[in-house]
Amino acid sequence: MKYFKMCLSKYATFQGRARRSEFWFFQLFYMIFSIGLQVIASILAVVSGSEGVAAFFGILLIAFYLALFLPSLSVLVRRLHDTDRSGWFVFISFIPLVGTIILLIWLCSEGTQGDNRFGSDPKLVS
Repeated sequence: MKYFKMCLSKYATFQGRARRSEFWFFQLFYMIFSIGLQVIASILAVVSGSEGVAAFFGILLIAFYLALFLPSLSVLVRRLHDTDRSGWFVFISFIPLVGTIILLIWLCSEGTQGDNRFGSDPKLVS
C-alpha cells in the first residue's frame, strides 16, 4: 500500500526513476481496487435489479480509471527510466504481441545500477 500511496503522491511526475517494487505494487493494488469495484457493482446491480445502480457504478468505475490514468502512466514512464529507456518506449506496446512482450520484459528487468541519465538509483535513495 505504501507504493500505491507513493505513486498517487507523484500524480503526474514523469521525471526520475521507479523501482520494480514501486511499479508492480502499484499495479497490484490498482487491480485489487478495480476488481473489487467491479464485483461490488455487479452484486449490487443484481441484488437491486435496478439499472440505475448499475449505471451509477459504471460511472464510478469510469471515474476511478480516469483518476488513476496519469499516476499509472507516470509510474510506467519512471519504471522505463530506471532501465535507462525513454518514456516514449511506452508506444512500443502498440506493436501487436511482440511490443507488449518486449515492454513486459523491460518492466520486469532490473534497473541500471547507480546513476543514469534520468536520475539517481532509487535503491540507494530509499
